[in-house]
Amino acid sequence: MAPRRAPSFPGRSRQALLLSENEALLAFPPPLFQDLSAQERDLVLRHGRRRVLDRGQMLFAQDMVHEGIYLIESGRIRVFYNAPSGREITLAYWYPGNFVGGPDIFGTGVHLWSGVATCESSVVQLPGKTLRGLVLQIPALAIGLIEGLAFKGKCYSALLQMLGTRSVTERLAHLILHLVDAYGIKESEGILIAAAFTHADLAHMVGATRQWVTISLKRLEEQGIILCRRSQIIVRRPDALLEMRGTGSARCLANKRVLAPNAKNMGKE
Repeated sequence: MAPRRAPSFPGRSRQALLLSENEALLAFPPPLFQDLSAQERDLVLRHGRRRVLDRGQMLFAQDMVHEGIYLIESGRIRVFYNAPSGREITLAYWYPGNFVGGPDIFGTGVHLWSGVATCESSVVQLPGKTLRGLVLQIPALAIGLIEGLAFKGKCYSALLQMLGTRSVTERLAHLILHLVDAYGIKESEGILIAAAFTHADLAHMVGATRQWVTISLKRLEEQGIILCRRSQIIVRRPDALLEMRGTGSARCLANKRVLAPNAKNMGKE
């Protein structure tokens, strides 16, 4: 049982990182607890079991029997699918305020994909039978779960649309611009993506090999579009990336945020 304490789930922080052309999906998914009272949140947490995960530790695995859902308190959980060939595709990165472990949230089937902590993370597990009882008591929780599952379904549908209709080059340009939107910090050399993602991480998100991503980033650097510094990327010509993306709008560039200094450490946990 999780100790009784006030929930730490934020209401308006980044809750997902995913590949999508739908601007609504790139905003904020609905926080699960947003419409619950303090008493209802406390009741839910008292029925949960808190787990702390190290970086790289599996939370659940594809084909493993469901054991309920996991509310993310801190850290970041990467959800991905493993093909029979061994190739991986990242479905999304989920942040505090969201839940993972669906779609069979009441725990009667097996997981269709896997979840792993990409940094030290804390989650609260709600077993399926317990969750079923809670939704009968708390209508706002039931609505939150439905909205969350609907959002995830839209996300994965949007990912499939991009994989099926966009070239891998267009997807890479789109991803870099999305990272600029999410983590961009203006610097003298350009816009620094203040989050460390490896070439393998990027490859898993766009549906390519690590070698292809490495070669493509090198070509972009030679063209003066980006500048690579170890595991960081500085975007020097976002206009060129917009052109590569094909149907991009200038809104992505106008929406760049200058983050607080400590944001430079995001993604390096």
